Amino acid sequence: MSILEIKNLSHTYDGKPLFSDANLAINNGEHVGVVGLNGAGKTTFINIISGKLPQDEGEVKWSGGIKRGYLDQHADIDRSQTVMEYLRDAFSDLYADNARMEQMYIDMADITDEAELDRRIGKANKILERLTDAGFFELDAAIKKVAGGLGIGNLGYDTVIGTLSGGQRAKLMLARLLLEKPDIMLLDEPTNFLDIEHIDWLTEYLNSVKGTFLVISHDTDFLDKVTKFIVSIENGSIRKYGGNYSSYIKQAEQNAKQYEESYRRQQEEIKRMEDYIARNKARAATAGMANSRQKMLDRMEKISKPSIVYDAEFSFPCEILHTREILRCDNLLIGYDKPLLPPVNFGLDGESKLWIRGTNGIGKTTLVKTLLGLLPPKGGSVYLHPFFRPGYVEQDFDFGAHAQNALGYLGDLYPRLQPKQLREKLAKTGIKNDLCTKPIKELSGGEQVRVKLCVLMQKMTNILLLDEPTNHLDVRAKESLKKALQEYKGALLLVSHEREFAEAVCDDIFDVKQ
Repeated sequence: MSILEIKNLSHTYDGKPLFSDANLAINNGEHVGVVGLNGAGKTTFINIISGKLPQDEGEVKWSGGIKRGYLDQHADIDRSQTVMEYLRDAFSDLYADNARMEQMYIDMADITDEAELDRRIGKANKILERLTDAGFFELDAAIKKVAGGLGIGNLGYDTVIGTLSGGQRAKLMLARLLLEKPDIMLLDEPTNFLDIEHIDWLTEYLNSVKGTFLVISHDTDFLDKVTKFIVSIENGSIRKYGGNYSSYIKQAEQNAKQYEESYRRQQEEIKRMEDYIARNKARAATAGMANSRQKMLDRMEKISKPSIVYDAEFSFPCEILHTREILRCDNLLIGYDKPLLPPVNFGLDGESKLWIRGTNGIGKTTLVKTLLGLLPPKGGSVYLHPFFRPGYVEQDFDFGAHAQNALGYLGDLYPRLQPKQLREKLAKTGIKNDLCTKPIKELSGGEQVRVKLCVLMQKMTNILLLDEPTNHLDVRAKESLKKALQEYKGALLLVSHEREFAEAVCDDIFDVKQ
């Protein structure tokens, strides 16, 4: 049974048609991945079907009584609440029933009429039965089971949300959505702020879900494990494929070849018709046939031009430092008010490629910032080679209050470069044409990552420190980044939750443990 039907959906964003006359049906119980290149319109599509954004044309129809839940990582939440208060709010209706029942028992103390007392007791018992059936009296255990699976327990249940990072808040929102158990979940990049252990937990959880979910993700291994259908946004259309991501790739490659061939043949036919019309419309003897041909051309259903894929060509300049120790930490203590971890000890030579691995929120980002001197150590020491020349890409992007667009952002950093030169540099990362002048806040997450990597490509370095650089990158951009890091001759310190990517570029692992 279809719980979502989309008919003739069309939408244009910033002058770019994302999809036109698209049709789609999602059935009850389907586990669906949503894929597409950076900027294709995946998040816009989810925003439309969730009701956050009105479509230009067409119909989005949900079955009656369907409870929807949406993981929107850009949504804000009440930062004055504690972690547990926020998670308990997933069951606010049960807590309200419990408060009402307790008030009823309090009110009974003043009732002397036995018949009225019996009536009230019966009413209260019905609420008690409903709470018991809903598992209300074991809620904290249920909450901690989900929160623990996603690593939220490590944050502390009494922690005020305002003290959490953006990634930690995203995990919290995901946990609450899972606890609410809506009929359909709309998940936008749920693995971006999860480590490997918690991605494995989420994979197992989603595979056990009896309801429906649509998930946007660039983590192909994750999609392979949790999806049975793929919705691809491509060439201005929304197309549904049966099977997981690997199955989709095989079908999509064949369809893409057929689409390109159909487009090529139609363009040839259009050109022939236009040439015929141009040659014959001015001659009285053939004007009628030319007009007839023109009507045929006007009625022809035009095939949209295949999407232009702006491939990224990442490369990072390196001045290799031949040394046994480009970086070393001895009994290093990291943290804020108090140390987050036991003393940390490791070192890198001039060509080491080290994967920093550990649970989310444990302190990997804090470790990297401490190594770079952005945070003071709580104890121990960090040794940096006198010719240490780092390149750093942080996980949470901050483009500054004055950064209006990618062109201006890069221009502020390199004021001696002319606009044409700046555009050429951005183009290498796939930021071309209107993307250069589009407000940065309106770029997709993957496009923002490309801008940051573009800045890194302008620096001569001998060590790269990258904190979750693959977040939001589409498959093709991720492959380009992988190749660039494999070819980079200097040292690399990589924080990543993507096992396949990290193992392809790193030759050693440092596990961050409490």
